[in-house]
Amino acid sequence: MATKVEIQGLKERIAQACRVLARMNLTREPAGHVSARIPGTDHLLIKARGPGESGVRYTTADDIVEADMEGNIVGLPEGLASPREIYIHTWMYKKRPEINSVIHIHPPTIVAFTVVGKPLLPIYGAYDPGSLHLLLDGVPTYDKSVLVSNNELGEELANAIEDKEIIMMRGHGVTSVGPDPEGAGLNVILLNEIAEMNYKARLIGEPRPISDEDLAVFKSAGRRTGAAGGGAAWETYRRMVDA
Repeated sequence: MATKVEIQGLKERIAQACRVLARMNLTREPAGHVSARIPGTDHLLIKARGPGESGVRYTTADDIVEADMEGNIVGLPEGLASPREIYIHTWMYKKRPEINSVIHIHPPTIVAFTVVGKPLLPIYGAYDPGSLHLLLDGVPTYDKSVLVSNNELGEELANAIEDKEIIMMRGHGVTSVGPDPEGAGLNVILLNEIAEMNYKARLIGEPRPISDEDLAVFKSAGRRTGAAGGGAAWETYRRMVDA
């Protein structure tokens, strides 16, 4: 069972993940929310919505509320409520007992790719092995563009991601899962990196995937994405945006 100190620390990390992703312009205000499972319980902590909330890029621990796996807020925090799409989070935790954090956010470049139906191609290697590994592991797409605002849609999305680390949502955004807020956040940053490069390459000409021979080298090296936590890479991004 988590102590009060541990829960407060987890709230701080959730708030920090919100600030990092928003300050990197990976969402539009005030869209997006980050959550984490409370160790030893069937409850979660999540970025709240409502008239009393801070914007995503200004999130503090006071914006984080506790909820159960049915999406019910614990207590009655004044001016705060759970996000309408809390079912994204509850169903990921129900389906994936190995994960401890869920992020739903709206990176514009990734959304653009889901709108036009163009695939993200493995067009680089050593430039950024982390994002290449994420792509090679498989990034599914959820084809609905509606708010995931009920149990039925939440379960559908959780089934669609299967055992992957991140899923693109058509005309909507992404949902990322990981061992902690930093790892789930890093997945979003990495996928956006390869989406940005695909976008720039298409402006110049026709992108070419790297060779099968080169891809085999990276596949054999194993995964280096948010599945292992954010680590030093996350700390670098945090410092870049002063979050």
